[in-house]
Amino acid sequence: MFKRIVLLSLSAVLFSSCVSKKIYTELEDRYANLKKENRNLSDEVQSLSSENSKLANDLAQLQSAYDKAIEERDKFRADVAASKSNLDNLKASYDALEQNSSAEIAKNSQKNRELLAQLEAKEQALAAESERLNNLKKELDKRSQRVAELESVIAAKDAEMRALKDAISRALVNFEGKGLTVEQRNGKIYVSMENKLLFKSGSWSVGSEGRSAVQQLGSVLADNPDISILIEGHTDNVPYKGNAQLSGNWDLSTKRATAIVNILRENDAINPKNLTAAGRGEYAPLATNDTADGRAKNRRIEVILTPKLDEISKLLNDI
Repeated sequence: MFKRIVLLSLSAVLFSSCVSKKIYTELEDRYANLKKENRNLSDEVQSLSSENSKLANDLAQLQSAYDKAIEERDKFRADVAASKSNLDNLKASYDALEQNSSAEIAKNSQKNRELLAQLEAKEQALAAESERLNNLKKELDKRSQRVAELESVIAAKDAEMRALKDAISRALVNFEGKGLTVEQRNGKIYVSMENKLLFKSGSWSVGSEGRSAVQQLGSVLADNPDISILIEGHTDNVPYKGNAQLSGNWDLSTKRATAIVNILRENDAINPKNLTAAGRGEYAPLATNDTADGRAKNRRIEVILTPKLDEISKLLNDI
């Protein structure tokens, strides 16, 4: 639906002025960037699928070891049964030969003692193998439970992030088409705000409309205390020549990120420990800096929301 609105808007304004053509080019760049980010998300999904396959392979190996142990246990049982059968046969022979010479009796007695020793050794081996089998089964069950817990936690985190993205999108719906986008990728949520919504050229003072957008974003974040909030400032590659207090683009991007943090801190329900401001300068562009439209695309604030993964890290370490 958003793409249709953009295309209709472009069709309407292409005949009005050269400024409308610029907006059209900017939207085309944004669409290309979204496609690029979608490819990145696909790569991340493939990486997670590979990790899940590795865990499944480990479980398969434990299952194979367990099946092999069962087979060896059954073989030991068969050997024990055969030994008992031989012992019974020898005892019968012993009874029949009891009337023979003392030498024959002694010979059979020796065979009986040897068979009894063999039987005892096999029974001990069977007991040891049964214990090893039980330990292996316990380890298999333990790891299977941890994998199930990990999958459950990951699914819950993903659901929480989807719900958070939907809540942010609803809160910021009035700013759609004004240089603000909300996306979920790589297990994180990215709220991108172009400078035209927030700052005047060369300034780090947030305008009234931008302040309203940040405050509405803050109202949603206040209800999610387990989310880490990283605010990144980005510029184009044109050297900054404004306020003499700033050393350049990197300093400007940091000032702008800090300005957003300060607005969020006005909301007492947001824990300051969850907030981080970072200046990226010109070194993480979304588009080429060789065109005016590309440079405008690169001048932005990105609010990156990350779930706390302590529980997932602990489960991974335990597997």
